[in-house]
Amino acid sequence: MDQDMKDSMMSALEEVIDPELGIDIVNLGLVYDVDLTDEGVAIVTMTLTSIGCPMGPMIVDQVKTALGQLPEVKETDVNITFNPPWSRDHMSRYAKIALGIR
Repeated sequence: MDQDMKDSMMSALEEVIDPELGIDIVNLGLVYDVDLTDEGVAIVTMTLTSIGCPMGPMIVDQVKTALGQLPEVKETDVNITFNPPWSRDHMSRYAKIALGIR
């Protein structure tokens, strides 16, 4: 997968907003990696802000919907991992400012 495709996928994922925090999952640092197979399967490795996050299934559905808008993506597999665990350190400067975190 080339960098342009990776950038397109990450841009699409910026449309997925964490409903509890109101910030997109990319700027929150929840997306660890994206890939696209030759068959058009998008593979997203991501985490959630907590293991028991009640919004997890909804966020996964939104990830599939967002990537499904890209013509190259035929299917999306979302792999949720908690290693490494998410922390505020993963957040972008934008997300920290928006949430009032220093």
